[in-house]
This record gives sequence, structure tokens and C-alpha cells, in this order.
Amino acid sequence: MLQLKTGISVAALKQPLKNALPLAADIGVDGIEINARTELRPQELSKTGIRHLRKLLQDYELQVCSINFPTRRSYGVSEDLERRLDATKAAMKMAFDLGCNHVSSFVSVQSCSELERATLFEALTDLGMYGQRVGARFAIRTGGDTGEALQEFIQSMPPASIVVDFDPAELLLNKKSPTEALRQVGEHVVHFRARDAVHDLSMGRGVIVQLGRGSNDWATLLATLEEYQYDGFITLEPAGSDTIAEAHESVEYLRNLFS
Repeated sequence: MLQLKTGISVAALKQPLKNALPLAADIGVDGIEINARTELRPQELSKTGIRHLRKLLQDYELQVCSINFPTRRSYGVSEDLERRLDATKAAMKMAFDLGCNHVSSFVSVQSCSELERATLFEALTDLGMYGQRVGARFAIRTGGDTGEALQEFIQSMPPASIVVDFDPAELLLNKKSPTEALRQVGEHVVHFRARDAVHDLSMGRGVIVQLGRGSNDWATLLATLEEYQYDGFITLEPAGSDTIAEAHESVEYLRNLFS
């Protein structure tokens, strides 16, 4: 049976990491997502720092639910690729040290040229092999690709190397079906984001909205997660003007779905 295990992004709390921990605990979530570029850089974290942070997390009864590592260039772009790969591997090692099983980043498969796709395949194969050794895998965050395209790409890679960070809101913003995508890649999902979106006809584009007020079919999405025996976090990213109040309401919304 699917269990509710909630997380929240530190970025949504609009506080430095240490100040965000008591806020997350007060909201009632079980974990936090950390940005490894802006909030906690691997190169600045010593072994003592790791122990100290783990102790703080324990004090607030929190875990690290996800490590986010955005990149300026795609892994399909050869320029400075080795530097990006080394930095990503450092984030993966940090994730493992903090008890997290993945590092997440946006990757576009369908928008790649043939040459970029070959470079992307080689780069992610490298990250996949490293992830199996270090104990924290690289997760592709869903966005512009269809579930079918993402599943096809993952299946072309060495087994169990790359996993999925499922973001239904990004799929909606890109006019993709989250429910169809989840059915196609559900076996690879290690992290799930409780984000919602809707297409605003007056603006002519999709917009992020509070959880439960968008176009996502949450009952079907959660039922599909249960079919795949998902046991990871469901992470909030409130984006309104009052993210703390929105986070409290979103946690309550999820609890009602699970009741």
C-alpha cells in the first residue's frame, strides 16, 4: 500500500538551509530537497560538515528526500562536459553521504540532435555506472519529453543505471499527459513531485498553481504509483506568494487523499 512520505524543497522555504529545517519540521513534512549548486555545494562540505548536517536532520526528524543539481548546459553538449560530469558525481557522492538515493536534473531527450543524443547517451551511461558504485543514482526529471520517449531512452541504456524524478506539473506545462507518462516510466521513478499546473487560455500558456487546483488527476497518479509499489517521497514545491501557508495546505490536501 502506498504510504504518504512528504518532502519540501528548501528553495520554497526561502531561507538558508539551517533556518529551513525548523520550518520544514513545523510544516510536518518528512524530508527536504537540497539544491547542490546554491544551497549546499559538495566541494564546501567536509566529513565533519556531513556529520553535523545529519545530526541536525535527525534532531528535526527529517531526511534528505532529493538532491537537485541543475546544469547550465545539457549533458548532450560536449563543451565543458567533463567538468559537468565531475560536478554531478560530486553531488551524487554527497547525496549518498546524506542518505539520499539520487541526484536530479532536467534532461531533454527528444530535443537532441543525433550527435547530442549520442553524447548524452555516453554521459548518462558514465553517470549511471558511477551511481551504481557510489549508491546514489542519476535521475532524469520529467519535462518536455513524452513518457514513451523517456522510457525508450532509459531502456536503451545499461540496466538500472538511470532513474526518474517524476514532475507532473512540468509535463502539463509542456502539454504532455502526466498519467500516461507515469504508466510508461513508473518502474523507474525514485522521486515524485506534488506540483500542479493548468493552461491559462487568457495568457496562452501553462502556469503553476497550488496543489489540487490544477489539471492533474491526483487520484489516478497516486493509484499508479501504488501499482508500481513506489516507496519514495512525495515532495512539495509551493510557489505562491505565501509558500509556508501553501505548504501547510498542500500537506493537508495530500493527507486527505491518503485518508
